[in-house]
Amino acid sequence: MPRRGGLPAPAAARRPPPLLLLRLLLLAAPLQPGRGLNLCTSGSATSCEECLLIHPKCAWCSKEEFGSTKSITSRCDFLQNLIANGCAGAIENPSSSISVVKNVPLSSKGSGQTHLDVTQITPQKVALNLRPGDQTSFRVQVRQVEDYPVDLYYLMDLSLSMNDDLDNIRNLGTKLAEEMRKLTSNFRLGFGSFVDKNISPFSYTAPRYQNNPCIGYKLFPSCVPSFGFRHLLSLTDKVDRFNEEVQKQKVSRNRDAPEGGFDAILQAAVCKEKIGWRKEASHLLVFTTDDVPHIALDGKLGGLVQPHDGQCHLNEANEYGASSQLDYPSLALLGEKLAENNIHLIFAVTKSHYILYKNFTALIPGTTVEILHKDSKNIIELIVKAYNSIRSKVELTVWDSPEDIGLTFTATCQDGLSYPGLRKCGDLKIGDTVSFEVAVEARSCPTEDTSHAFTIKPAGFRDTLEVAVTYNCLCGCTGRAAPASGKCSGNGTYACGLCECDAGYLGARCECEEGASGDMHHAMCREAEGKPLCSGRGECSCNQCLCYESEFGNIYGPFCECDDFSCARYKGILCSGHGECHCGECKCHAGYIGDNCNCSTETDGCVSSDGQMCSGRGTCVCGKCQCTEPGAFGETCEKCPTCPGVCSTKRDCIECKLFNSGRLADNQTCQKHCKDEIITTVDVLETDDPNAILCAYPVNNCVMKFTYLELASGKSNLTVLKEPACSSAPSAVTIVLAVIGSVVLIGIILLGLWKLLVTIHDRREFDRFQSERSRARYEMASNPLYRKPISTHNIEFTFNKLNKSYNGTVD
Repeated sequence: MPRRGGLPAPAAARRPPPLLLLRLLLLAAPLQPGRGLNLCTSGSATSCEECLLIHPKCAWCSKEEFGSTKSITSRCDFLQNLIANGCAGAIENPSSSISVVKNVPLSSKGSGQTHLDVTQITPQKVALNLRPGDQTSFRVQVRQVEDYPVDLYYLMDLSLSMNDDLDNIRNLGTKLAEEMRKLTSNFRLGFGSFVDKNISPFSYTAPRYQNNPCIGYKLFPSCVPSFGFRHLLSLTDKVDRFNEEVQKQKVSRNRDAPEGGFDAILQAAVCKEKIGWRKEASHLLVFTTDDVPHIALDGKLGGLVQPHDGQCHLNEANEYGASSQLDYPSLALLGEKLAENNIHLIFAVTKSHYILYKNFTALIPGTTVEILHKDSKNIIELIVKAYNSIRSKVELTVWDSPEDIGLTFTATCQDGLSYPGLRKCGDLKIGDTVSFEVAVEARSCPTEDTSHAFTIKPAGFRDTLEVAVTYNCLCGCTGRAAPASGKCSGNGTYACGLCECDAGYLGARCECEEGASGDMHHAMCREAEGKPLCSGRGECSCNQCLCYESEFGNIYGPFCECDDFSCARYKGILCSGHGECHCGECKCHAGYIGDNCNCSTETDGCVSSDGQMCSGRGTCVCGKCQCTEPGAFGETCEKCPTCPGVCSTKRDCIECKLFNSGRLADNQTCQKHCKDEIITTVDVLETDDPNAILCAYPVNNCVMKFTYLELASGKSNLTVLKEPACSSAPSAVTIVLAVIGSVVLIGIILLGLWKLLVTIHDRREFDRFQSERSRARYEMASNPLYRKPISTHNIEFTFNKLNKSYNGTVD
């Protein structure tokens, strides 16, 4: 095995460690000369290719006479340093490049042109040549063109509960075509129906139910046999045929409540030829039902253990032929097939199942959900609204992205502002153009002659941007290598200014044989006078140190002074697992800092769902939020029952989740912002919990009230009134009577007060009169004016008459 000269390179077991591809993950911005450690010179690069992997700013000098005779790392340095040291004209410093292969301008109108002429994304093909770590970028523009063709396939649940809905859509084709032609002049309509798998326990399979599963059902005694999926009308611009097919349909009856709608969705998506999807049209799949669907693994109840294969299984009768052989499809499979065929799925479901299907939209990209009235009378408004919602947003998706390629998106929407990290724009009008800056970076170098390709595609569009990637990992000087060169004493290959010594030789010019030794060479193996040979961790041979092996890692350096295991650790992990140990010092990967690389500089984890850093209630330290607002907690300080404004935040989630309204009404936005909210509706709101916060906001002259409580799990429990609290206005008669009653009552009260005051006054006067009378000088008995004019005097006397004595008085 050839070996580089000029390095302490012993036998194969003791050679310095080769530079790993993880060099790419060192500090994103290397320290410049004069300001600290130089990553290029300290990276132990032994070849030009290894130097390029250390950092995109590192360059290699291939000049023969350059640098120190004791080390070759000086050949790997910053470009300006190499030029300053006299290496101009012999520097290897490749960079990433981009070339636009195909760039057709954006179209302004869809219909009236062939599908090859309509362009909604530009450019269409680019080629990238990437140097690892050297980021390059290109701009993508997307436009929703006007008058774009539309294919709409109406997929209807024909279970028994949808009987009234079937009656209301018998003339749907004509009315829907009239509304859609206001949006596009090229509209086609198709129709299909579903019930459920015709096996037990999903349907009635007893012989008596074979022709009429409604036998014995008094409310609806006659219906057609159950079926999985039936394609009834291929996409056509003749809407009368749609009406005719709908009028022929009859409902069926299955045994359990869930329906087999996911089987039907998958067949409608993958059976492109039979359905009639056009490549040049926008594809809408309207799914109407009033119940929940069966999902993957439910088929095991009926003995179906074979997973769905994602293929088309329509038979000659245009019915789903594998209904009784394959399980129901999974959400992931549905999302994959819908995206492959550029189909926008619209769930039109009743209000009672709205939340369930809205959760599905977070798992199936590109889908929307709308509330369907129980009799389907609002289906046309629903479809038009969903179509306008789909056309009002653009979101980029990436297909087949290689693992060693990093992609970063920056969206520039209609407001002209840039949104780093976003690949989606909303609130668009037909004809608006939005742009995205796509930054691409290779993380490593694959094997030679390796190329990759990936695709950038707006969700639901047929237009794509193909990106071809090649890797710029080789130095030009490597191709000019000279074997058995005289510059290497005939014992090695000369390439990029260095000798690769043949086996058994070493030295800068391969001038020494392994095992040669002597005191004359020892001085070249000491870092300084008095220091041990090779730092005590190697042997001196031919002016070079041959470093010992170590069970802990690699020992390297001109004097074996460095190793990759003596750095700081965090929780027992060297450099926290986020850096490389170089000569006793951690060289942190991009996005980490600190002595032991345990502190992340990324702030993505600190950005709350509303886009603020730590919800505006804390600071981001080492990639985690430290809440500074009293009462705030949570990963992004998003929980704060005592903070002002919390009610308005929770109100947005209530409006979007329950009523599909408000500023977060978009499905993806609502799911992202309100993923931790548990919403419960009640008739009467309980407010006796001391930990719950009572909130209220006006709704159409009424008041909607709810309580907000943080749970120990980190989620929020929102209890909401089913209906806003409204108070009726009083009548005019009530007001007049109230006024009259108030006047009379006030008069009575005033009269009572007057009477009370008069009584008190009279009593006081009488008491004063009595007092004055008692103090008069004469009483009535002693006053001369009141004496009688007659005086009476009593005289006592005694006399005898007839020897009798008498006593008496004489007046």
